[in-house]
Amino acid sequence: MCEPILLGAQDASFVPMVVRPATLCGYSRRQRLDLTVNILTHLAFRKRRITVFGGDQMRPNLHIEDMVDLYKLLLTLPDAKIAGRIYNAGYDNFRVSEIAAKVKAVVEAEVPGEPVEIVTTPTDDNRSYHISSERIGRDLGFYPSRTLEDAMRDLIVAFRDGLLPNSETDARYYNIKTMQQAQVV
Repeated sequence: MCEPILLGAQDASFVPMVVRPATLCGYSRRQRLDLTVNILTHLAFRKRRITVFGGDQMRPNLHIEDMVDLYKLLLTLPDAKIAGRIYNAGYDNFRVSEIAAKVKAVVEAEVPGEPVEIVTTPTDDNRSYHISSERIGRDLGFYPSRTLEDAMRDLIVAFRDGLLPNSETDARYYNIKTMQQAQVV
């Protein structure tokens, strides 16, 4: 609801544009382990078991470093090129079951040990998200250069290097838990 307000305030001294990013994945200093690629990688790495609820739901994703590259690009573009524009930014859309299969393959390749088990269970939550990022590529020349597998490998390195301590219990990695602790919800 804020997009029309921001775009309506455009003038010579205020040049708004809207970026609608896909779900970000990969390692970051403000890590989220409650998003599909990240949580599945976390579970595969720590427990060697992934639970997929449903699996047919679509999820668009974007590596966090590609999002940073996009922000840096936007800061260099002339106002006239971006003023009042709205763009989706994503790498690709995959079914949750496809993401789980990718996670299984990457974790098994990068972390020798028992096979990663994928358990699929029914769900009542069939929300799907699917975006097209063709326009941002065509208009601004932005094409993500990192894959979901790159994000998974980055997370594995972070887990191995101890960059995500207490990842199974620390609320800071999970937005709902963080908001509950802050008594926001």
